[in-house]
Amino acid sequence: MARTAANDSGIELEYEVLGQGEPLLLIMGLGAQMILWADGFVDALVRRGFQVIRFDNRDIGLSTWVKTRVGDPRKLMARRLLGLSVPAPYTLRDMAADAVGLLDHLGVARAHVVGASMGGMIAQTMAIESPARVASLTSIMSSTGARRHLISKPRALGALLRPRPNDRAEAIEGAVAFFRACGGTTHAPDWDWLRETSGRSYDRAFHPAGFVRQLAAILASGSRRDALARVTAPTTVIHGTADPLVLPAAGVGTAQAIPGARFVPVAGMGHDLPSSTWRLVGDEIERMRERAQARSSARA
Repeated sequence: MARTAANDSGIELEYEVLGQGEPLLLIMGLGAQMILWADGFVDALVRRGFQVIRFDNRDIGLSTWVKTRVGDPRKLMARRLLGLSVPAPYTLRDMAADAVGLLDHLGVARAHVVGASMGGMIAQTMAIESPARVASLTSIMSSTGARRHLISKPRALGALLRPRPNDRAEAIEGAVAFFRACGGTTHAPDWDWLRETSGRSYDRAFHPAGFVRQLAAILASGSRRDALARVTAPTTVIHGTADPLVLPAAGVGTAQAIPGARFVPVAGMGHDLPSSTWRLVGDEIERMRERAQARSSARA
């Protein structure tokens, strides 16, 4: 792993590059370090001929931590639901600029971009703001940011906004509790891997305050629905039919907002990416690569 300045903002990102082939950028979700992209999933993408880039977003893991306080996450959610402004030290646009800065550092002109949850929102923003850098877009269990898609099932919202852990044991059990509330039905989480990775995340970088600032960034960024009509990259939107945190309608709405987007519902998948879904997700990412290659050939 390595660390680099993302841009002139003073943010530095921890990142890792694996494999050879067409660059593929993985963007993780709210409060999650890059190691939540399971090694087995990354290895499977490398075997498909991608050069996989994964990184810690700002305010998480080994990337730069921001120090501004933003207040109670429940109050921030309430403000957004009421249509009020949400104070935030940065937005999803800033986080998308971080990702573009990482591609600059690596000398990558264009990458296939895959984002999960908040990472999907960042990936969408990249496709809106920096279309020349996005060869294809895969948005997983994400939304357009529209207020109506902030509504979650109570058990899932409660799990998301649970008190932050005080120690390693609480961090592990908190992660288990979250995925018990937000995981799928026919696609069950990999519990042993989850416990091991949650412990490894705690040991690697324990920074619960970053979660609240990242949540504020999501809420302060508002809706991308109209802007998504400008996305030109081949796009697939993947969403679990059993997702209780970002409801399936949010995935449908995302696909409807992006011209020509392919919507792929995954029966029984929740707000996670267990190993039983990796082949399907990999197939969709590869399908987007083929669409991008066909478009490039047609233009040549």
